[in-house]
Amino acid sequence: MITQESLSLKKIKEKLSLPKPWDTIIIFLLNILITIPVFLIAHQNLIELNWIYNLDRILLFLIILVLIQLILRALKTIIIICIFVYLLTLIYGTLFGNYGFDRVFEDYKYMIYSMSENPKPQDLIISKLLPFPNKSKIIDAVDFTNPKVRNFALYATTQHFKNIKGYTKNRKLIQCFAVFKEIKDNWNYVNDPKGREYIAYASESLQHFSGDCDDHAILMSACIKAIGGTPRIIHTGGHLYPEMLIGDKNNLETAIFLIKEVLFKEEAKNQQIHYHIDERGQIWLNLDYTANYPGGPFMKEEILGELTFN
Repeated sequence: MITQESLSLKKIKEKLSLPKPWDTIIIFLLNILITIPVFLIAHQNLIELNWIYNLDRILLFLIILVLIQLILRALKTIIIICIFVYLLTLIYGTLFGNYGFDRVFEDYKYMIYSMSENPKPQDLIISKLLPFPNKSKIIDAVDFTNPKVRNFALYATTQHFKNIKGYTKNRKLIQCFAVFKEIKDNWNYVNDPKGREYIAYASESLQHFSGDCDDHAILMSACIKAIGGTPRIIHTGGHLYPEMLIGDKNNLETAIFLIKEVLFKEEAKNQQIHYHIDERGQIWLNLDYTANYPGGPFMKEEILGELTFN
């Protein structure tokens, strides 16, 4: 016996449902977006059978695709409502500078790249899916085009390593190390106001050379960017710190020699050089405020997210 309540629910579902075939198309597109990261993580955690033409991985992908399709169709009405809410959120984020369509494209671009180029992409995927704290504010705060930031970076290059001879082709690297030294020698760690995360612009931090880890990371990144270097900021959970792009392993050998034998001989004596290698094989050197020399020990080595300033 059909009750009045079941009839009402049926009418609600009919009103919320999209006309065919749009509901099928939307569900399938959503399926693809979900299947890609799920497949990448499954690929890393399941034993490879080494079948010809990677047929085991093709079969794995198809199984995941079919399962997610069945789940999505079973929850079609709820899913479609969620999609509309999600799209409205992305539209709002795109218009007002938060997480919008461009950031979604960037996240999936990294995942697709990692699938094709990186043999072990799982850590990369996880770091890209985790939210970077205060991301938009930090991007704005790295104001490397501000004349105060540029002038300070230039000043640093005149105070340190200006007279080092014989390394003309490594001039930019040496000048970035000069910026590191000037900030390291003057930085004063000061906590944020109680109960509030205060994000200082790089140009603002130059006034007193004081602030917490994110203020230091912002200032260091802005100054290195201002003289042609490529910095990034690493999020480890409760801590942010800057790194600088060195290049490939040959560039790393040059950087290590300059640090240990020329520029920071006393600070780096008998010490290791600490760095990360990203998904493209590029090497990034630690520049945290806790380090006495470029490539000093990590305060926290894990990576939960990163912001690169190309």
